[in-house]
Amino acid sequence: MRPPPLPPSLPPAGHSLLRLPILPVLALLLAVLLAGCAGNARLKDVRAFAAEAPRLNGYLELSQRYRDTYTREQPYLTPAADQRERAIDTSRRAAYPDLVAIHEAVVAYLRTLGKLAGGDRFDPGDQIKEVAKGIKAWPDTGLTDRHVNAVSGLARLLARAVTGPAQDQAVQDVLRDGYQPLRDALDAMTTVLRYYDRNHDNEQAIVTGMLDTEIPFADKPQDRLVAALAKAHRQEKLDEYRLLGRRHTLAAQHVQAIRERHEALYRELMPADPQPAARVAVIQGATP
Repeated sequence: MRPPPLPPSLPPAGHSLLRLPILPVLALLLAVLLAGCAGNARLKDVRAFAAEAPRLNGYLELSQRYRDTYTREQPYLTPAADQRERAIDTSRRAAYPDLVAIHEAVVAYLRTLGKLAGGDRFDPGDQIKEVAKGIKAWPDTGLTDRHVNAVSGLARLLARAVTGPAQDQAVQDVLRDGYQPLRDALDAMTTVLRYYDRNHDNEQAIVTGMLDTEIPFADKPQDRLVAALAKAHRQEKLDEYRLLGRRHTLAAQHVQAIRERHEALYRELMPADPQPAARVAVIQGATP
């Protein structure tokens, strides 16, 4: 008696189930699973990156100090210098909103990324749109048209991100489209911080120069107390400026750290080789 024929769903004897099309399917499912894991890791990294936005507050604080330079300098100015610095003060206060707008745009970008990576939506609102419309270049500070265009580009990107797809794809889109505008915006912050540093050195020269000039004249016995107070005040100002110099350095380091983290996230979007699991699927699918 002949044995009953094998069901059509079973392979003939001597053939392995691994040679059936199910292997490429499993490999593709593995690729999808690995992609999902990569997406989850990316979202976690992006949330950690966005949480570093407060590190940029040093730029904002130094911008406020720059704006108020004349108020601190005024007691140490001669009449001629006062007239000159008063005109510069007007220019500083006019530039201040645009210098701060760079910080606002960068922080809004980071907050949007963080919210998208958490599955939420963050609407920067109309404020960032108005900032982008009103900002202009201030060549004396190093803020150029390229930097202005970067802020406008970030504002347009954030407006799209509010209505875009959720989670990993949205994060990838924002990272990819925001790469160059953010680079330029961070470059603007670095450039402006260097300008603040020079302004800081100029203020120090004015204040300590006046004290160094006037203290030697307080050499009479009745001026001993005035001389002692002036010398103590000079030392206090030197300590203040030394600490502020460190704050300038730290603020620039924080901007650079944000730039490096963002570039690392961007590079992860463009691996040099295809996904290993995807390559396995293609190879196994071609197996006879």
